[in-house]
Amino acid sequence: MMPTARRLVTTLLFLMAASSAALASEIPRIVSHQGRHALMVDGAPFLILGGQAHNSSNYPQALDKVFAAIKDMHANTLEIPVAWEQIEPVEGQFDFSYVDTLLKQARQHQVRLVLLWFGTWKNTSPSYAPEWVKFNNARFPRMLDRQGKPNYCLSPHGDTTLRADRKAFVRLMQHLKQVDSAARTIIMMQVENEVGTYGYARDYSPAAEQLFRQPVPAAVLAHKKPLPERPSSGTWQQVYGDYAEEYFHAYAIASYIEEIAKAGRAVYDLPMYVNNAQRDSTESPLLPWHENFASGGPTYDVIDIYRAAAPHIDFASPDIYDPDWKKFNASLQHFQRADQPLMVPEMSNGANYVRYLWLVLGRGAIGVAPFGIDYAEYSNFPLGHKASDRSMVAPFGAIYAAFRPMQRQWARWAYEGRTYGVAEGDDRQPQSIAMKGWNATISFREWQFGEREYFKDLKDTPVGTEIPNGGVAIAQTGEKEFIIIGQRARVKISHAKGEPSMWARVEQGHFDASGKWIMERNWNGDQTDYGLNLGATPTVLKVTLNTY
Repeated sequence: MMPTARRLVTTLLFLMAASSAALASEIPRIVSHQGRHALMVDGAPFLILGGQAHNSSNYPQALDKVFAAIKDMHANTLEIPVAWEQIEPVEGQFDFSYVDTLLKQARQHQVRLVLLWFGTWKNTSPSYAPEWVKFNNARFPRMLDRQGKPNYCLSPHGDTTLRADRKAFVRLMQHLKQVDSAARTIIMMQVENEVGTYGYARDYSPAAEQLFRQPVPAAVLAHKKPLPERPSSGTWQQVYGDYAEEYFHAYAIASYIEEIAKAGRAVYDLPMYVNNAQRDSTESPLLPWHENFASGGPTYDVIDIYRAAAPHIDFASPDIYDPDWKKFNASLQHFQRADQPLMVPEMSNGANYVRYLWLVLGRGAIGVAPFGIDYAEYSNFPLGHKASDRSMVAPFGAIYAAFRPMQRQWARWAYEGRTYGVAEGDDRQPQSIAMKGWNATISFREWQFGEREYFKDLKDTPVGTEIPNGGVAIAQTGEKEFIIIGQRARVKISHAKGEPSMWARVEQGHFDASGKWIMERNWNGDQTDYGLNLGATPTVLKVTLNTY
C-alpha cells in the first residue's frame, strides 16, 4: 500500500473510532417527532426490555438473586430502587457503596439500569425516608386532615423536607455523573414512586389552605382547561369545582417533584419520569376523587397538570395491576400522548400479563418492565406470580429473547410510527389492525391447520390456550414488507383496497447481535394456506406480500 493511501485508511479508521466513541458517550435523552418518541441511548433509539426488582432487593448481598432472574428473563434493563434512607442514614453523611456495587455488577452482566428514587414518597408513604426525617414532624411536617390531625403522608408543602430530599438527590446525581458518565450504564431516573395520598384528598395545613384559596397558576390553566360553565380564572374551587382538591394536590406534588428533578438534571441531565398507581382507566364519565385512588398522583386525568408544574419530568407512566383486557388497553391509550412517550415501568409478573408485552411493544412504547423480577423468597400473589423462580420469568423471557437481538431496529421502527400490536382479549375474539395499505386480522385458539368451519364438531382446544395468552406485534418495514413476531395466534393480511393478494415470501428467522437478518427457513404450503400460525414459542417472520 502506498504511504498516502495508508495515511488515508488510518485517518478513516480514526474518524470511525472517534464517531463510535462519541455516540457511546452521548447522554441518554428522550427525542420527539410528530407526536412519536424514542429513548436515545448511545446515539440511537433503545427499547427497554426490562424487569423491576422487588422493593427490598436494593442491597449488595441481594443482587445475585436479582441479576440471576434478569439473565433468565433475557432483559436488557434492570429497574431497581435507590432509597434515601440507605444513602443518607445520618443527616449529611452519604454512602454510595450500594450504588457502586450495583453499577459494577450491571456492567458485568451487560445490563442497563433505571434507578428508582425512593425519597419523600414511596407508594404515597415516607417509609423509605431516613429515620431522622420520618420521625421528626416538627422539621418535616406531615399532611393534616380537615380536623388538623397529622396523617401518614409527608406534606408536599414542607419546605424543609423538600430541601433535604433535593440535597440527597443532587448528591446522588453528582455521584452518578462521576462514576457513570463514561459508561452510561444508567439510562433513566424515576423521581419518587407512586405519589399521592390514600384516604385524603389533599393537605389541609395552614400553608396548604392559603395556597388553595389563591388563583390557579396561569401555567396550569394553559394545560388544564376550566370545567364547563366555570370561570376562566379564579381559585381552584371556582375553576375546577368538585375536582379542585385532587387537582390542587396534584399541582402541589408535581411542583415538589419538579424542584428535585430540576436540581438533579442541572447536575447530570438524565431522562426522568414519574409513575403512578392508577385510577379506573375505563370510568365514564370521569368522576371526582372519592377515596377510590391516590389523590394527587399522576393519574391520567391530571397528566396536563404535571406537564405544567414539572417540565423537567419527561413523562408520567402507568403501573398496571389490573389484568382486565379493556382496562389495560385503556391505560395505554390514556398515557400514550403526542406530548409524552408511553412506557409501562411496572406491571404484574402474573402469567395472565405475559400477553400484554405484545400490545405494549407493538404500540411503540419505549419500554416495559414486569415487577418482582428476582429470586428472593417473596411473592406478590395475588397481584403477581405465586413463585419467585424460573416459572415466573420464563414466559416473559421467551418474548424478550425474540425481541432483544432486534431491539434497536424495533425502537427505530416504533419511533417512525411503523409498529402495531395486539394482545389476546378476555373475550378470545379476533382483532384487526389497519396498517399502511394493508389490514391484518389476528385470531386466537386456532389449530395450525385448517379453518374453524372445517372442524365445527371439534370440542377440543389447542394445548396451552386455557387462559388468554396470545399476542402479535407487527412492524411495517416497507410498502409490502413486514416483520411479524408473536405466539399462539393466527395472522392474515389483506390489501386495504380489496385487491387480490398473496404471500410473496414468508421467512422464519432471527436477527443476530449486529442486527442482520438470519433466515432459518421459508414458509409455504400448509404453513401459509390458512394464515400464519404462530405457536407457543415466540416466532419471528420476515414477510413480503404482493397483489396480482
